[in-house]
Amino acid sequence: MPPDTAARPDPRLALLEHWLEKDLQLHGSTVEPASADASFRRYFRVRSGRGTLIAMDAPPDREDLGPFIGVARALGALGVTVPEVLEQDRARGFLLMTDLGSTHYLAAFAAGGDVDRLYRDATAALLRIQADGRAAAAALPPYDRAALDREVQLFPQWFLGRHLGAAPGAAEQGLIDRTSAVLAASALEQPQVFVHRDFHSRNLMVLPAGNPGILDFQDAMRGALTYDLVSLFKDCYIVWPRPRVLGWVSDYRRRALAAGIAVPGDEADFVRGFDLMGLQRHLKVLGIFARLWYRDGKAGYLRDLPTVLEYVLEATAAYGELGEFDRFLRDAVVPAFPAAQARALGA
Repeated sequence: MPPDTAARPDPRLALLEHWLEKDLQLHGSTVEPASADASFRRYFRVRSGRGTLIAMDAPPDREDLGPFIGVARALGALGVTVPEVLEQDRARGFLLMTDLGSTHYLAAFAAGGDVDRLYRDATAALLRIQADGRAAAAALPPYDRAALDREVQLFPQWFLGRHLGAAPGAAEQGLIDRTSAVLAASALEQPQVFVHRDFHSRNLMVLPAGNPGILDFQDAMRGALTYDLVSLFKDCYIVWPRPRVLGWVSDYRRRALAAGIAVPGDEADFVRGFDLMGLQRHLKVLGIFARLWYRDGKAGYLRDLPTVLEYVLEATAAYGELGEFDRFLRDAVVPAFPAAQARALGA
């Protein structure tokens, strides 16, 4: 059963408030929830005489602040907008940072914001990271075959086994492994660049200047050129018509070539790499979103599973080498999915 989420005392919040008041001398500050993410990190908006700031609570037995601090420093040096770390207590798992506001891209889209302009800004930031961040990328862990395969295995473990209640047999697992090999080969054939890994509408903030503000970058790796492009344009939280996506992808490719990025192949090759990278990511996400409920008690991501599954089916239907996997999904997974959703959402 998922953990009990009923209200309970919050000793970490009390410790954070003590740190702000006593150690940082932010007397009279108010602390209110700002956001949480899919990890154990939490964020609080702190209002004090120093203005509005963001405090991160990252329990040190669960989260390491080192990668966040290091990647923030690297991205800031590239000239993109990320939170500036002002104060830190790594032993207790606290950071105090500049506040990039509360309007992320997804909210801006819902409010009728200029989608094309926002995506142009995001693409420009991504290209700067990829073109100018070669030295920074070299210091990141590689998104290698082992990492790519490990992520795909979240799909049979958590989505098939736990969510659908249908753990794959030997034949099905072999099919998943062969599919993972195809996806990994495509990813590793691409130029390897700085990869944010969650460059999507909930982690990009709308700012008056320096747009976008970029959040949640601590898991960055050195990996495939199209990975962040997939996060951006095949977003798990919002779907755009395929022709519009292909237009944005084509614009990115043109601008990448102009920025000196060695984009291999023609446009069709590039779209294939983009789609296969998307399939790898979305199989992983199906597993992660299921795990967030069954292991961590976070139900909010369950409602995004249909969108992610549709992305998977779109990709498997488009490429002949994925035909056997596509048939498996349509014969065994799609029919079982509605009942699994009803069980989980009714719990």
